[in-house]
Amino acid sequence: MTPLGREIAATIRADGPMRLDRYMALCLGHPIHGYYATRDPFGARGDFVTAPEISQMFGELIGLWSAEVWRSMGSPARFSLVELGPGRGTLMADLLRAGRIAPGFLDAADVVLVETSPTLREAQAKRLGGGAAPLRWVPTVEEALDGAGPAIVASNEFFDALPIRQFVRTGRGWRERLVGTTDAGVLTSGLSAEAPTDIDLPDAPEGAVREVCAQALDVAARIAAHVAAHGGAGLTIDYGYGAGSGDTFQAMKAHGFVDPLENPGEADLTAHVDFAALAAATARAGAAAMKLLPQADFLERLGLAARAQRLAATASPAQRDAIRAAAARLTDRSPRAMGALFKALAFGDPRLGPLPGFEPEALRP
Repeated sequence: MTPLGREIAATIRADGPMRLDRYMALCLGHPIHGYYATRDPFGARGDFVTAPEISQMFGELIGLWSAEVWRSMGSPARFSLVELGPGRGTLMADLLRAGRIAPGFLDAADVVLVETSPTLREAQAKRLGGGAAPLRWVPTVEEALDGAGPAIVASNEFFDALPIRQFVRTGRGWRERLVGTTDAGVLTSGLSAEAPTDIDLPDAPEGAVREVCAQALDVAARIAAHVAAHGGAGLTIDYGYGAGSGDTFQAMKAHGFVDPLENPGEADLTAHVDFAALAAATARAGAAAMKLLPQADFLERLGLAARAQRLAATASPAQRDAIRAAAARLTDRSPRAMGALFKALAFGDPRLGPLPGFEPEALRP
């Protein structure tokens, strides 16, 4: 068992079974043994690959989207450009490079990176240091927006890593998934003896699974309230569903799925994002939430095909093949592929109207 696994098992022996959200938070964020505190998980040598690492086109299109939103805001002289969970800084680097086409955009931007991992902060500083826009790092969304004026807040694969609670509908009603230990001290999962009393869940058939991420709703609502009051917009891209639920809790290590309880602190733990709940939270906070889009539709509406063609025009044959393969991977609409599984949700100041690439149908405050 890993050092963190032994620590968790000792806590369970002392305090009883642990809620899944606490287990997930410890595995990812423990200051000594946590997954993100100890490694750079991205790329071929890591545990997974994200869209910005697949192609520069992804971040460039987000940059063009951000510049257009800034113009629609009236091109404010100062605004906060915030990224949640910036990884290696790849998306932000590509975003800022593309943003140069909008006169004044970079001069107006205060770049704020919401990151808790010392390892990843170091990687971001190497990638982004010496750029045209000033940089600062903060650990929370609250600190990023405290005292800020207009803001554009973007994220890619951020909400999926926030801790969830999981509930199972049994013949005796809803029961919560907990992490415990076997007689041999091995981590295992089971259900609570009693129904949860601090959350209301709709009736469902026996065997149904519901996942709730209170932190995701809080973060989305905080951003939405800020942009509704001060101007701006939020954009999040992640894998998830528009409606419905199920058991989506998973762990990934070396680009393959593993048992989430097997090696605490040494595998990435995630769950699919409930975009319907996120959109509703942003609307309740005063923002206008745009209609959810598959990633493929969003990128194509922003001009991915044209950007790929332009890059390929001056590339070598091998580079052209790589560009086309990357564009195809980002927009693959197979059920489990990125273009369909990943979704784009945008929300913003209701006075802005439809945000770039999105349809006017929206959840409004």
